[in-house]
Amino acid sequence: MTEIPEHLRKRAEAARAKAAETPAAEEPAAQESEAASKIPAHLLERSKAAKAKAAGGGEESGGSAVATAAPAGAPPVAPDGPPLVSGPDGHTQRLLTVVKSGSIQDVKAKPVDKVHTWPHLLVIEFVAALFITAFTVIFSVFVNAPLLELANFNKTPNPSKAPWYFLGLQELLTMFHPMVAGVTIPGMGIFLLMLAPYMDKNPSHKPEDRKFAISLMTIHMMFWAVLVIIGSFFRGPGFNFVFPWQAGLFFEL
Repeated sequence: MTEIPEHLRKRAEAARAKAAETPAAEEPAAQESEAASKIPAHLLERSKAAKAKAAGGGEESGGSAVATAAPAGAPPVAPDGPPLVSGPDGHTQRLLTVVKSGSIQDVKAKPVDKVHTWPHLLVIEFVAALFITAFTVIFSVFVNAPLLELANFNKTPNPSKAPWYFLGLQELLTMFHPMVAGVTIPGMGIFLLMLAPYMDKNPSHKPEDRKFAISLMTIHMMFWAVLVIIGSFFRGPGFNFVFPWQAGLFFEL
């Protein structure tokens, strides 16, 4: 059994004692004053007039109307309209609308085509880095690096070629002015690649939906790969154009 708090028990005893001391004649007045405290005065007057008119007990004398009490079950009637529906304790206010309780936020989970960077992506990249590192270490143990002899400043090799990743620029130098081949063309290519994400904002990951991005990257890779292949295998002594199956292969790592 739940124990009643002390302050609630004292409040209930005080209410019982006050109800016992109040005379029976004062109870209607107390109820009326309590109702008046809850309902505005003009609404009470309208309700009294409606009850009096519904009961048909109104009598005019000397320009004043005397209202008699209406039966308990009679609905109140507005002075110039249909009967008013009364609520508990004779209240006649109308309920405008009923607001359904519920959250204003959408709590339904929506499926999203996204994966968190951590741990899904970073774990895969870390494992791939470990695999490549282990492969490089094992490969370097069994295979020696293809190093050439020490450089001799009295003898320049012919042809003298840059590393393979710079052979594209060296090939451009044979066709254009150094300013154009070394600055303008590479700068335009890098600038175009920087603008590519802003020109193609398609969020899809499907290749058939990314035709612009795939075409741009394919053109860039093919352009540079062709220059590197020509500089590596089709340039002989004096950096002249030769066929490797006729003059030999002039390319070393």
